[in-house]
Amino acid sequence: MRLVDLRLRGFRNLKDDLLELPEEGVALVGPNAQGKTNVLEAIYYLEILRSFRGASDRQLVRFGEPLFRLEGRVRAQERDRPFDGERVEQVVAAAWQREGSRKKVTLDGQEPPRLSDAIGQVGVVLFTPADLALVNEGPAERRRFLNIVLSLNEPGYVAALQRYRQVLSQRNAALRNGAADHAGAWDDLLVRSGARVTALRAHWIRTGNERFAELHRELSGGEEAAFHYEPGIRGAPIDEEQATLEDATEAGYRDALEEARERERRQGTTVVGPHRDELRIRVADDGEPLDVRDYGSGGQRRSVALALRLLEADTVRRRKGREPILLMDDVLAELDEDRCRRLLDLLDRTAVGQTILTAPRDGDVRFRGDRLVRWRIRDGQVHR
Repeated sequence: MRLVDLRLRGFRNLKDDLLELPEEGVALVGPNAQGKTNVLEAIYYLEILRSFRGASDRQLVRFGEPLFRLEGRVRAQERDRPFDGERVEQVVAAAWQREGSRKKVTLDGQEPPRLSDAIGQVGVVLFTPADLALVNEGPAERRRFLNIVLSLNEPGYVAALQRYRQVLSQRNAALRNGAADHAGAWDDLLVRSGARVTALRAHWIRTGNERFAELHRELSGGEEAAFHYEPGIRGAPIDEEQATLEDATEAGYRDALEEARERERRQGTTVVGPHRDELRIRVADDGEPLDVRDYGSGGQRRSVALALRLLEADTVRRRKGREPILLMDDVLAELDEDRCRRLLDLLDRTAVGQTILTAPRDGDVRFRGDRLVRWRIRDGQVHR
């Protein structure tokens, strides 16, 4: 994919502008706190329709402005699959206004039936230093990673996840109010949507494990790593083929809910389901597989986080038939020299699409070197 241009209005500290992006990509160079990451945030907003930094839409509006509006024109390259088999270009726009707290999203000028229908239209993979949280933080961070990857690339996942969350909220409300008997009325809906979420997560993890291990070996210089799915439904048949996985998971989920009745009554919350999932990641140390969150070194944790993002890029290529746009926010800054070199070698061989990266100085632009156009940024103004 290629982002042809990006129109900015009222977003963060960025000046209103129309940025026409080079086909190869661009390096945004400038000191910290000038707006480099804000440009990447604007692009990624058009992919997931929210801030990747966890900010609310209200916080994204520039001070003194009534709204923000972002618009990106995306074009499929010759090697990429068109959007609908015919169109090679699409305009994605998103806006939020203070009055009424209203968000509006359009694809080629038309509002989609559901907001979720507009996610994943740009085809972006984002690398940031904050990716270390995928390893260092608790299971919720890794569930969020799974949700984003699958929502952007797996048809039906968003709908199943949204339905599961809605039903889970209603069921938990009944349990909190001491109406455990009424909570059971939500079981059928919870099981169907939860089994779908679990099945899609399990399939992605099982089919991606070998590629994850390959990527990690290249980044780490030969160290072994693997990830393993620990579903919140005890006994879920995660090694089944996808065709039978969902039905088998439904049966296991019903049994797990039945076994948990008394515990749920005491705790006032649903204790089994995909909201309790964990993605366990292990690295080999002297042949012994150890949990990287508990025992991994700083370098091992960075290799794992990078391998997860590279696997996400592979998922875009495989599922959408398109080369993703890479957004790289000063990702080389905290890597040791060997890991930095191995990452650059790997990206040179695999990342053939457009790349938009940030760096504080010219000398820090190491990926693709002189092939990337340099843009300067100061006080939110991009200078071409």
